[in-house]
Amino acid sequence: MEQATILLYDGSFNGFLTAVFKTYSDKIATVDIQRADKGQHGLFSDAVHVVTDTALAQRVWHGIRKKSGQAIKEIYFAFLSEQEGIERLLLSYIRRIFSEVRAVRSDLGNEMVLRIEQLARKVGREKHRMEAFVRFQLTADGIYFANIEPDFNVLPLISRHFRSRYADQEWIIYDLKRNYGLHYDGSCISLINMDLPKSFTNTLQLGDEFHESEASYQELWGTYFQKTNIRSRINKKLHEQHVPRRYWKYLSEKKPLQALPGA
Repeated sequence: MEQATILLYDGSFNGFLTAVFKTYSDKIATVDIQRADKGQHGLFSDAVHVVTDTALAQRVWHGIRKKSGQAIKEIYFAFLSEQEGIERLLLSYIRRIFSEVRAVRSDLGNEMVLRIEQLARKVGREKHRMEAFVRFQLTADGIYFANIEPDFNVLPLISRHFRSRYADQEWIIYDLKRNYGLHYDGSCISLINMDLPKSFTNTLQLGDEFHESEASYQELWGTYFQKTNIRSRINKKLHEQHVPRRYWKYLSEKKPLQALPGA
């Protein structure tokens, strides 16, 4: 029995692409790629830790993009889905892209290709929803803060949108589920990790960390939303199709007025 090689990487996309490069450079035929913090290997497998190398990752990225610009986008989006076994699925897909002359991604009759296309589409939808539903709150330090708990790891995908839209403001968007965030200081975006107080985690009561005007603003916005919506004309089913309930906790207009300070 041929011993399988398990390549353990740091969880980043560059780390994954570095591992893909290693499968070719070391001519590893029987291989699996797993996150180092979640890796599992059995008795008949050999685990190797892969050090992320951006230059090698870029070589793989450009190689795939040369084959298909749309394919590299779908690979990246599908990777951010964080589905179990996604690395193995993407490695098989990438190997097929490099081995075949014709466009692989057009073969939607293939279960692997279809699965990646579906995952990429789901991540894309989550990206657009986060861009639409993120609501910032002004902190006492003058920083606009928002937290999210997306189904997929879309923070890397929404940074450009918010940097463009709020270029003149300092802001933080924090993913509570994955415990990291984006911090924009007015010139560049950096990744951060924080220990957040309870008032930062989508509770209805605003703590002292927020600016004194924030509660009044939320109450004003909530009142406006209620006044401008005629109950007899509300199509709840259609409304929930466009704004699913799981996103309501981010929206000021969905918070009960009586729960807000000063209401």
